[in-house]
Amino acid sequence: MLKKSRKVVLVVTLLFSSITFAQSPISGFYAKKSELTVAPSYSFKSYNNFYRGAKLSDGTPANLGEITSSIINLYAEYGISDWLSTVVSIPYISVESEAGNLDPVQQKSQISGVQDLGLMFKARGFEKKFKNSSKLTLGAAAGISLPISDYEAAGVLSIGNRAVASDILGVFNYTTPFKIFAELQTGYSVRSSSDFEIPNAALHSIKVGYFNDWIYAHAKLGIQDSMSGMDIGTPEFAAAGGAMVLPETEVDYTLLSFDLYTPIYKNNLGLSAGYGRALNGRNFNSESSFSLALVYKAI
Repeated sequence: MLKKSRKVVLVVTLLFSSITFAQSPISGFYAKKSELTVAPSYSFKSYNNFYRGAKLSDGTPANLGEITSSIINLYAEYGISDWLSTVVSIPYISVESEAGNLDPVQQKSQISGVQDLGLMFKARGFEKKFKNSSKLTLGAAAGISLPISDYEAAGVLSIGNRAVASDILGVFNYTTPFKIFAELQTGYSVRSSSDFEIPNAALHSIKVGYFNDWIYAHAKLGIQDSMSGMDIGTPEFAAAGGAMVLPETEVDYTLLSFDLYTPIYKNNLGLSAGYGRALNGRNFNSESSFSLALVYKAI
């Protein structure tokens, strides 16, 4: 039964990291050789106010009213070996001003397109099984995301910053005999663009969860700490071009998310749902999100 439960966890922990908020789709569990997971998902985000610098402000940037995002993401994970796997994700994003107000840069009230191709490799470096059936696993991951469409990075409603991001992460996971687990990730993201000076960032996450044969659930804190950048609303920001240089702002956040999964056909097909909210931030949206996904696993 434990083996069956672990298969559920391998599918879901990787999936949830990629569909709730824009963070690394990596978990502390590892796929077996030749295992393939494919998961189309839908996510919806909205916000009515944002952090101007570190202060929560009424309204949205450029007074665009409520801003919503719809994201359709195709996710796949494949076990190259028992210790090495790869994850691929491709999101299609639509961002809209619900009031119909125009983006000050792009002069549109709705912008959509395919965003960035994400590719990551994850390796298990150390694993220790204890006599009480608990387990400690240490691993590392490295990856890159590349813009794959000619979208505009400037403006409030942009679907991305058109940067090449190179990430490296350390992953710690401890699973108890009672199927409760704790996970810690920490790493660094280097962003480069021919159009903007986009700040690099430290990335961290803390996750606590539970799983059995019929259910998986976890709570997660995701944190980004940018190393540089301007604050929205400062004289420096205005002089540099305002909304034209939003990708160059310092973007920090702490995100809280909750996720749930249940299989619906044997161990090959399941449904997942998630909810997330920004707890605080800097030059970031005070947003909430929910997500739904169909998860298929082939062995």
